[in-house]
Amino acid sequence: MISTSKITMRFGRDTLFEDVSVKFTPGNRYGLIGANGSGKSTFMKILTGQLDPSQGEVFIGKDCVLGYLHQDHMVFDECAILDTVYMGNKKLWALHCEREELYSKDDLTDAENERCGDIEEEFGNAGGYEMEIEAAKLLAGLGFSDAMLKGQMSMLQGGFKLRVLLAQVLFGNPDILLMDEPTNHLDMESIEWLIEFLKRYEGTAIVISHDRFFLNNVCTHTADLDYHEIRMFTGNYDDFTIANLEIKELMEKQNKKMEKRIHELKAFISRFSANASKAKQATSRQKELKKIELNDMKPSSRVSPYIRFEPKARLGEKVIKLKKISKTYDTTLFKDFSCEIGSKEKVAIIGKNGIGKTTLLKILAKQLEPDTGSVIHGETVNLSIFPQEPGEILDMNRTAIEWLGSFNDPAEYMAETELRSFMGKMLFSGDDVFKKIEVLSGGEKTRLIISRMTMKAGNVLIFDEPTNHLDLESIEALNFAISLVKNTVIFVSHDHRLISTLATRIIEVSEEGIIDYTGGIEDFEARKKRQKAEKKVQP
Repeated sequence: MISTSKITMRFGRDTLFEDVSVKFTPGNRYGLIGANGSGKSTFMKILTGQLDPSQGEVFIGKDCVLGYLHQDHMVFDECAILDTVYMGNKKLWALHCEREELYSKDDLTDAENERCGDIEEEFGNAGGYEMEIEAAKLLAGLGFSDAMLKGQMSMLQGGFKLRVLLAQVLFGNPDILLMDEPTNHLDMESIEWLIEFLKRYEGTAIVISHDRFFLNNVCTHTADLDYHEIRMFTGNYDDFTIANLEIKELMEKQNKKMEKRIHELKAFISRFSANASKAKQATSRQKELKKIELNDMKPSSRVSPYIRFEPKARLGEKVIKLKKISKTYDTTLFKDFSCEIGSKEKVAIIGKNGIGKTTLLKILAKQLEPDTGSVIHGETVNLSIFPQEPGEILDMNRTAIEWLGSFNDPAEYMAETELRSFMGKMLFSGDDVFKKIEVLSGGEKTRLIISRMTMKAGNVLIFDEPTNHLDLESIEALNFAISLVKNTVIFVSHDHRLISTLATRIIEVSEEGIIDYTGGIEDFEARKKRQKAEKKVQP
């Protein structure tokens, strides 16, 4: 068990949260949610002991092992992949290192010889002889092949580095598991694996995530960080959303009822306070009036951007046609793939990390040439593109409003007030518009790029992982905005809910080639499961 007592965290005059007393119990999985900047990661760092609170205490059960998902992906670059995983069990790793050092020596002292006998027993009791098998199982579940296990961390891309760090935490068999954005950079297959693992996990799990599908499938409880406090709800993210809305509606109804009563009491007192025959009643109503307290409707830290994609030009029936395109780097990503994308389709491109999804998307957008084949855009097509890496499009040395203004259409020039209007809808207020892009948060950079998309008003939208840095409110707003689009949308995403609520067509990039399926993700996944089951029963 892990709990807090009156935890307060201040940075100068700003208070992130105050007098937070919560308890996280074994067997439960908690989703810690809240707007960007509300203090979720800070609170988790206090739980792990990385930060000291301004006041208050953290209590961890006796002999409880606490595991925390490491967020610095580069810190183990000089280490082997398996060694990085082993480090998750500090006791076993220390024994392993001592054992390796002893056995690397040609001559041993008497004390070292005696230690060799003792260390084997300690090493065995700690699980040393099974450590490679157990680490390999964890990594296999996260999508690692046998050939990858002997490699170095420096050889891995960001997504796979994160998976190793996840395996490191799990290898320590923690009683309390803390995870800050564990699904970032994971593909859908790995997210499904993590969900199933956490469902079987018997300890206390606390996760910060902006993945609604993940939260809904994992969490037994939701810890909502808002109004400078943490409120605990039973159930997953959807349960919280409903309960929170009901609470607000109830408080508003109660306030309206009380406001009406206040008005009635004040009117009676004003009318009859000087009337001797009514004085007693007026005094009674005065006492009732003093007792009435309206529900304190504190301002929430949650704010949603207003996103609408309204194309300037009509889109014709012919949108994008691929004719036998192929692309090879070290390996062949895809070969002789052909398809036509229509004017009202919402196409989700899915697949494992590193499989070629972004490459295919860039070829579709004519940002990258295929090795063979051709890409044909309809004459009316005007693309608005959201890149996976903000640095591909953002100028880090400019202010946010300067950068946005650089895309001004000379024929429809926008003054600063109009640019501010676009940015205001994306939650840039006051002097925020003059911030250098290099100091913006990931969420702010994402919203700035979306500002550009809404300003340019293309009639075909292309997104590459748009939800990576957005909070839940912004993801919901983007999800809703795309659902309103009547033209073509093509997107790469690992956000299961985004795909399930939007996609009318699935293109999966895999080692076996590209699967092009007309239909939603649920039907697509059910079809794949049936095919897999049929293969198993074949003689």
